Amino acid sequence: MFHPAVFIYSSHNRGYHIHRWWVVEPALRSPHNKTIFHVPFSMHERHQQEYDWGTFRWFYDQYRKWGLEASTFFWDENMSKKDAEIFIDRLLNAEVVVLGGGNPYVGMERFLRLGEKYFGNRDLVNGIMWQRALHGKMSIGFSAGASQLSQFLGTDGTPGFGLAKNIVAVLHHEWGREGQIQEYANRFHHCLAFGLPNDSGIAVQEGRLPSGHFWQIMEFVIDNTWDHPQDHWHIKTRQGLKIVHKYKDGRDWHFNHGDFMVRVIAHDNSWQRGWIYNAGGLFDYESQHQIPYVPMDHLLASLG
Repeated sequence: MFHPAVFIYSSHNRGYHIHRWWVVEPALRSPHNKTIFHVPFSMHERHQQEYDWGTFRWFYDQYRKWGLEASTFFWDENMSKKDAEIFIDRLLNAEVVVLGGGNPYVGMERFLRLGEKYFGNRDLVNGIMWQRALHGKMSIGFSAGASQLSQFLGTDGTPGFGLAKNIVAVLHHEWGREGQIQEYANRFHHCLAFGLPNDSGIAVQEGRLPSGHFWQIMEFVIDNTWDHPQDHWHIKTRQGLKIVHKYKDGRDWHFNHGDFMVRVIAHDNSWQRGWIYNAGGLFDYESQHQIPYVPMDHLLASLG
């Protein structure tokens, strides 16, 4: 039932659970297109882009024996039209696209500039990312890339691709940064504001109901598998931190691994309803009260 096309996450290194089952596995599942296209455009300099690619490549390489083909593409102000066409072809056709870390504003401006300079369409990359989602191809955002797949890049309201519709996130969240999540919640009332600590993520599937409203399912992922002692301080989930959500009224909710949330969003963003599934049962999002359990597929069917 759950077939997400978007995964946004924060991590310190390449924790096994997230990177094996959420990044690599969607590519390996494809019978004829076991491809990952890694895009490090959010890193300023070429050597930084190479570094970002290198921090992932060693993990990808472990799965080449199962047919995985991972490639990258570095931003170059002077790339040729042919190079730009190669980039667009890979972005469109890769089974999995990973938008890497760095500065989300730098990467987003490069996506816009590439479309405008080489194809006369500043929104070309945005359109391709949405086309990928419509065809069920997985788009993954790590750190800066997570911001780019979300509704907004930051509290200034610069738009992201919005594949994770009406979701905003503080990446690499840690104790003491709850105010940043609250700032998102206060600024964007139609969005859900989350803090994603290392190592954690949210998978998202969405579509339209016959009524024209949007439905959305989120699965919450917490990864404690990166167990190098020297990195323990960086992996906040190993210290007990969960995925934090802040309401606009200041309340919060902490999501554990394997929790789900179902949301219905009005076509004009004027209202939304939500339900949280966790080990304790089913909860109404707004009141936080437990309600009689209804299977997720039955709940969605009743919302038509």
